[in-house]
Amino acid sequence: MAAAATRAVRRLLIASRSLHAISSEGAAREAATSFVHPAAVVHPDAVVGQGVSIGPFCTVGASARIGDACQLHAGSHVMGDTELGERCVVLTGAILGSDIPGQTIIGENNVIGHHAVVGVKCQDLKYKSGDECFLQIGNNNEIREYCSIHRSSKSCDCTVIGDNNLIMGSCHIAHDCRIGNNNIFANNTLFAGHVVVEDCTHTAGAVVVHQFCHIGSFSFLGGGSVIAQDVPRYMMVAGDRAELRGLNLEGLKRNGFSDQEVRMLRKAYQQVFMPSINSQSSFDERLAELEREIELSETHEASLILWTGHMV
Repeated sequence: MAAAATRAVRRLLIASRSLHAISSEGAAREAATSFVHPAAVVHPDAVVGQGVSIGPFCTVGASARIGDACQLHAGSHVMGDTELGERCVVLTGAILGSDIPGQTIIGENNVIGHHAVVGVKCQDLKYKSGDECFLQIGNNNEIREYCSIHRSSKSCDCTVIGDNNLIMGSCHIAHDCRIGNNNIFANNTLFAGHVVVEDCTHTAGAVVVHQFCHIGSFSFLGGGSVIAQDVPRYMMVAGDRAELRGLNLEGLKRNGFSDQEVRMLRKAYQQVFMPSINSQSSFDERLAELEREIELSETHEASLILWTGHMV
């Protein structure tokens, strides 16, 4: 009797394991199978990865490449030579790429918001029809609703956006801009062509940045500002034709700067940008004096000097 019971238990365990294995294989097959809604239009030459979901009224062009586990929500479109990395989400109404020469490359884990337009032809009047133009976006970016991001104006240039950026609603990034990592752009921030933004910057709403400006790391651009000149690292600027308003103290703290580093930067800022009333020294002389006082190494103070010297 005991032996029969033992055999029954063994058979039950074997059956359970078999069922679990079959269930796991079925789940894996289901995850690997892409779903294309009957109302979507996917060109037969398009490359669609595993586990992709394409909703109704989407279109995917002949040269498009959709990475694994991407989600294209209803009414979104991928056009032209466009590569979409794994696990991206494209929300309703968004348009990626364009049927013009060149390429749009979007990395992994990006979210493209409702009705955003990413990788279309630039608005530079110097652009010549037929020229190749390029856009490259990194990983883990959130590009919110109604944003517009344009390709480069020439085949020798490229619009570039790095990793881990939050680009809020209705922002505009024009041709040939180069955006770094870990930036936050609030609603209606507008970058003209050829703007360079380093890392860990923050704009408040409705900021306008003139073409060819350079925005330094850890800086803050106040709401409604018009930026017509380069912004040094670590600074806070604001105003129509923005002016320096001091160090971005809150931003420095949030990014892990120590109290000692902040004090050193404050001293450097005051020495260079806030001379005493009786001071007769020029800007260049104050900068050279500060450079003599500190050891030029990989410090934030040294970075400020090198950056400011580049601006002069």
